Amino acid sequence: MSTSPPALPPQSRTSLSVLGALGFLVALVLGLRYAGTSGTTGPDAALFAMIDRAEGLTRQWAIVIDFSGEPVGAVVVFAALGLACLLFRRPRTAILLVVSCTVTIALTTGLKPLTGRLIHGEFLSFPSGHTAFLVTIAAVTGLLVVDVRGLGPRAGAWVLLGLVALGALAMGWSQVALRAHYPTDVLAGLGVALAVLPVAGWAIDRVTRADSTSRAAAGEGEPGHG
Repeated sequence: MSTSPPALPPQSRTSLSVLGALGFLVALVLGLRYAGTSGTTGPDAALFAMIDRAEGLTRQWAIVIDFSGEPVGAVVVFAALGLACLLFRRPRTAILLVVSCTVTIALTTGLKPLTGRLIHGEFLSFPSGHTAFLVTIAAVTGLLVVDVRGLGPRAGAWVLLGLVALGALAMGWSQVALRAHYPTDVLAGLGVALAVLPVAGWAIDRVTRADSTSRAAAGEGEPGHG
């Protein structure tokens, strides 16, 4: 662990920090705006009008994407990415995957009753946990690619942004097309995921670095170690 690459590749820290700050602001503003509401108004009404309710083959595709955020599908996706992290010898990235997914799921679950936003008059909807989960998976995948491929800051930022956008758009579309969430629920889920990831990565790198330093100091102090 002491010699493994950091959870947050140095070349991605700036871009991820900016995304994290923006995500936090988006989730906060939308949470304050839509807490305790029900019904489709404003930007939600406009986006609902643009995105038709999924029917036929389109609905099947939406359900397939939605499945990746359901318990069974999420476990499969999570396990596949975790295995990839270990195969590429990136244990800190694997830890980041576990911590960020756990915190993101806990936050989106806890915020639903706290904000109290309802869809279809009875289901808590804010923020979208499905979107938050898939964005977390996409972002960790991006960090893994950046690290393994040794991409520079600019190329790394494009890879990270591209995968995050792909994950958010795919799951966001499915949730809106299935009428499981309002569009602003999806944006808030994206914001929560982006806010959690850099904080989790910073904490993991700080803890593992401190542990490595203490072990090195202990080794230097033992007899026979010069």
